[in-house]
Amino acid sequence: MGSMDPVSPLEQALHAARALVLADLVAGEVAEADVISLVEDSVAERRWWVEQWPDGAAYVAGLVAQDVQDALLDRYGRWPLCPVCGTGDPHALDVEPELGPDPHWVCHKAGVRVAAVGSLGPATGGMTSS
Repeated sequence: MGSMDPVSPLEQALHAARALVLADLVAGEVAEADVISLVEDSVAERRWWVEQWPDGAAYVAGLVAQDVQDALLDRYGRWPLCPVCGTGDPHALDVEPELGPDPHWVCHKAGVRVAAVGSLGPATGGMTSS
């Protein structure tokens, strides 16, 4: 029987980042298989990054969210859509801080925090094709 090694803090951060971003994708009903593979690609890339800079583990969730957001923009359109601004062109929320702990989705137009990464509700979330 193999020994049960405790999961390293690095792996815990990566698993948490994956879970948070997947939760936001599910809330927006955009968690298709090809979208989930974008999350996996980002987690794999960020694994190398955080191995080089272990102190950056607290920043991984925000970075994965930004990676997925960028990849979705290239392929599908803006995500997640802002639920705050009811008028004007649909626009995506941004992750803040760009490199820091406790990342949140924010609307720069309205100047408000909408939700923590991983806490988007069903109202936030579809995509627009750009």
